[in-house]
Amino acid sequence: MTKEILSKDNIHLNVSTLAEKEEAIRYTGEILVDNGYVEESYVGKMLEREEVTSTFMGNNVAIPHGTEDAKVAVLETGLSIVTVPEGVDFGDGNIVKVLIGIAGKGDEHLEVLSKIAIVCSEEENIEKIVGAQSKEEIIRLFDEVS
Repeated sequence: MTKEILSKDNIHLNVSTLAEKEEAIRYTGEILVDNGYVEESYVGKMLEREEVTSTFMGNNVAIPHGTEDAKVAVLETGLSIVTVPEGVDFGDGNIVKVLIGIAGKGDEHLEVLSKIAIVCSEEENIEKIVGAQSKEEIIRLFDEVS
């Protein structure tokens, strides 16, 4: 049985303890580790990816994910979503309020990325995610995109 790509366990709302980018990426990655989507080594590859190119996407969103060679550490395709209403500085004045960690098995991440792009292209959706009072609200938002 495969896991849900986005389950309630993968969503952490209103996190206020993330002071900087590295900490935020680690936190997002650890959710994927804790819930059995990736091996621990994947988190290091997420940090490595960030050194190569920023995963800040605009609209207060960052999509931390591993490097190409991190695929061996992916056990199941999954997403983690962390909301940080106060924001985390991703450098160059880029403030992130929504972190979406991605682990994709094979090419499955492409479909997941397109879904994220559709949801996150609407500023209104970002506001809904940041302001979400329940994990179900976020799951519903992603489920609406087909």
